[in-house]
Amino acid sequence: MAQDRLSPDIQAGRLPAGQYSENFDDLHEPLDRHEAVVEADRCYFCYDAPCMQACPTSIDIPLFIRQISTGNANGAAKTIFDQNILGGMCARVCPTETLCEEVCVREVAEGKPVKIGQLQRFATDNFMETVDRHPYERAAPTGKSVAVVGAGPAGLSCAHALARLGHDVTIFEARQKPGGLNEHGIAAYKTTNGFAQEEVDFILGIGGITVKHGSALGRDITLGELASDHDAVFLGMGLPGVNDLGLEGDDADNCLDAVAYIERLRQTDDLSTLPVGRNIVVIGGGMTAIDVAVQTKLLGAETVTICYRRGPEQMNASQYEQDIAQTHGVTIRHWLQPQALQRNEAGEVTGITLEYTAMNGTLSGTGETVTLPADQVFKAIGQKPVEGLFGGVELELARGRLVTDAHRKTSHAKIWAGGDCIEGGDDLTVVAVEDGKIAAASIHQALTE
Repeated sequence: MAQDRLSPDIQAGRLPAGQYSENFDDLHEPLDRHEAVVEADRCYFCYDAPCMQACPTSIDIPLFIRQISTGNANGAAKTIFDQNILGGMCARVCPTETLCEEVCVREVAEGKPVKIGQLQRFATDNFMETVDRHPYERAAPTGKSVAVVGAGPAGLSCAHALARLGHDVTIFEARQKPGGLNEHGIAAYKTTNGFAQEEVDFILGIGGITVKHGSALGRDITLGELASDHDAVFLGMGLPGVNDLGLEGDDADNCLDAVAYIERLRQTDDLSTLPVGRNIVVIGGGMTAIDVAVQTKLLGAETVTICYRRGPEQMNASQYEQDIAQTHGVTIRHWLQPQALQRNEAGEVTGITLEYTAMNGTLSGTGETVTLPADQVFKAIGQKPVEGLFGGVELELARGRLVTDAHRKTSHAKIWAGGDCIEGGDDLTVVAVEDGKIAAASIHQALTE
């Protein structure tokens, strides 16, 4: 609905030049060796440790912490890599506050868990910085080849495990840079100094893995061709589509896909050139909503508001992430759902009208509304699969996602899948890593039995 003649206030360079590097510096200062040993000594090294059970990749957490406490940081890293080859990134982006650290005995007893995530980062960073060889060697070649679609966490995890077992792996990646969401979709302050690419290089160091960039499924390659040319296929391409608000004006230039904006930010060499609005409204309640909200604030936005249709307990973003947003000056408003975009005569969004919601058995609108000014509206309400990716290959789907068994095998005899693209998958890097690891074990068994 056209409302006024005002143009959105969207500008680059809102901050002094030196402010950008300071704003986007590491979220957590890494532990030094002394701090790591002191923190490791807080661990009780529990038998049947609840932290290990809470880790989706089943890292032996008490063992690696004990190794740190005895001065064996590289041994600790090896313990981590045995279960999670992307342990360095997971140490940075894993919601440890709702996984391993939430069930830490110290957290339960004292409200202050052992800093498991930071200790994991200390160990893995130390290994990658000081050891000039890969921690594993490839097994004898099997003569089998596997196609992996997507160079994100699931694909890289699967590819590494298969290459280690002696199979030849080709990763088909749509972008010109590997890493998936670790490289393109996670807040810059969580993974600084090009770490995502350092980790990719580390993983590829096992050998036996070829990455073909600019190869998108359904555009440059077909699933039928992959299944015909290779002994097995693993699909780990994530969810390339983005959910819209379903409102008139949804396609306006300043009504933006949050994931695409984060990708642009992550690939921008000079953040002062990235345009950002004065008033920002983010629709959503997950990690992407938090990441885009905090980063626009760090780029110089004056007001940033996250609007979520339910209460704080229902937000996919953890309380820890919500606290990060609020300490950076982001306002989080709950029980609001988008009703209409306010636009000027040029079709640009100038504001958004939201309806208050309430839970009366089911979520419903109350009829009461509020309108917020917005130079940019960011959509962070989840991603969706793109139709037609699989060509003529029949695969069982549920709500557009691939159905897999416990071994991540699809309904097709030669195709496995993992990560965000499968039914029931969690939107977490560590879960995607585990999916890739499980699928690799199943593929290996199928190719060698």
